[in-house]
Amino acid sequence: MRLPHASGLRAFLAAAAVAHLSSSPASRASPCAPPPPPLRLRAFASSRASPPPPPPPPSSPSPSRAGVASAAATAAAAAACEEGAAKPAICTADELHYAPVPGTEWRLALWRYRPPPEAPKRNHPLMLLSGVATNAIGFDLSPGASFARHMSMQGFDTWIVEVRGAGLSMRGSELAAASTKSDVPPNSDLDNSSTLKANVVVPEKNMSTSQPQISEVPVIADKDIVGQSTSEEPQLVTKLSNAMARLSESFSGYVKDSRLRNIADSFFDRVSELVPDASLASLEEVSEKILGLLELPQTSVISDQISNLSQRLVKILGEGQQNVSPRLFGWQERLSATIEDLQKQLELIISYDWDFEHYLEEDVPAAMDYIRKQSVPRDGKLLAIGHSMGGILLYAMVSKCGFEGAEPELAAIVTLASSVDYTTSNSSLKLLLPFADPAEMLRVPAIPLGTLLSTTYPISSRAPYVLSLLRSQISAKDMMDPELLSKLIFSNFCTVPAKVLLQLTTAFRDGGLRNRTGTFFFKEHLHKIKVPVLALAGDEDLICPPEAVYETVKHIPQHLVTYKVFGQPEGPHYAHYDLVGGRKAVHEVYPCIIEFLSQHDKVSS
Repeated sequence: MRLPHASGLRAFLAAAAVAHLSSSPASRASPCAPPPPPLRLRAFASSRASPPPPPPPPSSPSPSRAGVASAAATAAAAAACEEGAAKPAICTADELHYAPVPGTEWRLALWRYRPPPEAPKRNHPLMLLSGVATNAIGFDLSPGASFARHMSMQGFDTWIVEVRGAGLSMRGSELAAASTKSDVPPNSDLDNSSTLKANVVVPEKNMSTSQPQISEVPVIADKDIVGQSTSEEPQLVTKLSNAMARLSESFSGYVKDSRLRNIADSFFDRVSELVPDASLASLEEVSEKILGLLELPQTSVISDQISNLSQRLVKILGEGQQNVSPRLFGWQERLSATIEDLQKQLELIISYDWDFEHYLEEDVPAAMDYIRKQSVPRDGKLLAIGHSMGGILLYAMVSKCGFEGAEPELAAIVTLASSVDYTTSNSSLKLLLPFADPAEMLRVPAIPLGTLLSTTYPISSRAPYVLSLLRSQISAKDMMDPELLSKLIFSNFCTVPAKVLLQLTTAFRDGGLRNRTGTFFFKEHLHKIKVPVLALAGDEDLICPPEAVYETVKHIPQHLVTYKVFGQPEGPHYAHYDLVGGRKAVHEVYPCIIEFLSQHDKVSS
């Protein structure tokens, strides 16, 4: 049952997502844009060691400056492309690496923290996985509040993994642009073939396909569109043809769901508002022909017809204005703006078309393989810590390995505020379930969580505290310095695909988290795992309460699992993020984690 105003919420999220994509292209789609001049950079190595940089001076954005983090992220991504291979200032790790994801053009950003010479010697590198829609900053808020740096000081070669779409991770085309300006030699381990693979190929006018399907494709004959164009709006024709070609390419293979048809219908509805009633019949006829062609296998014939129909459509609009009075002034600009909106929606869908299993089956294995090659553990295994969704990924990984009888290549794992089954708890996220209808969520391809939180946080931190619940979702009272909490809100969150959230909502339904087809329940195979697990919960965690953590823990063999809840009746209390960055965590939580990891850091003979 839909809650009241669900459509309004969907519209708001869609507008915010498109605005986010169009207003800060450098931060996500084009990370090689020129950075602001004041940005100070540190040297970094893409795949080689470098001495640790001096700790940066503590700084935190003010809640009143909601755009600071966004601008910093934009500048940081752009800085990665500066000549001389400068490490973006936002990255406070010793090294920044990029790990290729085979079969894709994604390069995952890996923040590396090397242990100092005087630290204890360890046998396994340590991988850190963060929560949904977050980047590496949550593990490294400041020199005095850095979980990652603390672990490296204890001797662990520590790596924070930023999955696709998060933080400094970027596509190969973006990274290639950076490499052409860099003095750093290319990494021989990179899958060069994957960097050449583009997500979307926009068909050119006479593009042909490798499969000779021309004779099998119905050709729409229209005497009105054969011949040379007489349109006086050649730029609009070209713009519309390119947009339709891109939409057609998406229909034919990249995204297969109702969103594209809805976008196309909406586009033509808006175009119809630009013509008088007398021309509507002709416009609708051309529109229907274009829509029919979009869903056919793409060949050079189809591409030519779409181009010709686009030409005809612009001509109808122009002729319609000549025959009516008063004329609609600025119709060309309005049509151009409508086409641009279509292109932005397509870019948003195509840019954020992945789900939880892409993280599980592609990103995390690629990161682990890269870390193994760099750190070279003798037994080929890693230690891993996952917070929130990061812990869910670890549970899902060992569950799949248990089901398949495979070796997970993990010496031990620690999960912080994570579960694959929230059904027995009163998680605050259950309030969002009425909005988790697949048809509704997929109309909003991506949720700009960072933008939304940056907008609402200043309201939540001032009287009358209408949204004060936001703060308690993240940190318990007095557990975080206000400036660090502000930095976390403004800098740690990013945009997440609706498909990721949609799959994670299955953890709130009977049977718990499942794969994208709904046929594999991860909880059911946890009793088969062979990896030691430390599962930690916070007593005031509203997102993943202790009951949810235990619902997962109870399925793991008792001799392999250690379960602990942090927080005391009289305080201090631990909310969702406090296990990582709470002021008491360094004295209470970190020693518990280090003791567990040290116990399982032995190399099997």
